[in-house]
Amino acid sequence: MAEFPVTIASGEVGLEGALELPAECTGVVLFAHGSGSSRHSPRNNFVAQQLRAARLGTLLIDLLTAEEDADYERRFDIALLTVRLSDAARFLQRNKPTAALPIGLFGASTGAAAALQVAAELPQAIAAVVSRGGRPDLAGEAALRKVRAPTLLIVGGRDHGVIELNQAAHAALGCVKELAIVPGATHLFEERGALDEVARLAATWFSRHLAPRA
Repeated sequence: MAEFPVTIASGEVGLEGALELPAECTGVVLFAHGSGSSRHSPRNNFVAQQLRAARLGTLLIDLLTAEEDADYERRFDIALLTVRLSDAARFLQRNKPTAALPIGLFGASTGAAAALQVAAELPQAIAAVVSRGGRPDLAGEAALRKVRAPTLLIVGGRDHGVIELNQAAHAALGCVKELAIVPGATHLFEERGALDEVARLAATWFSRHLAPRA
């Protein structure tokens, strides 16, 4: 396992992150954290660990600085999150250890909206998207219709309100797509076995759609 602390330039700030690449890596997944979260999120780190076990690299970064994250409105600034996530994806494209690897995006909560906007903006760069308890509706219908990367939306069966938003987003997507509902799970997938199922679904989806480039 190769581990690299990284700092990614985005405008006037540096985004702190952790890049981990297992041996014989077949792709790399860039995580877009939800509002109020960070690269240290235990839920996303658990999923990342399972992805690495499936020979997928992971990049977990903070899309907001500590000062920005303290501003509640900034957490829902999808345009800003999208710019930062795009810069991180471009970093993976030009970074020697990852340049040849297909890129997937894993978005949680508001991070899912940013992931889908990036997929719409960079169709040649993004090979697959997974949303966990996401708000894909915040990406906007125009962006959803432009997404070409195969997209999996994962929602808890007891995450009422968010289920309907994901169903509407699923209908708007014109790509290969799937909506997976985890029975009995609430928004944070804190129930026994719920996060394990999220990790299993994500690893299967990314392994299927992140094929190494020729």
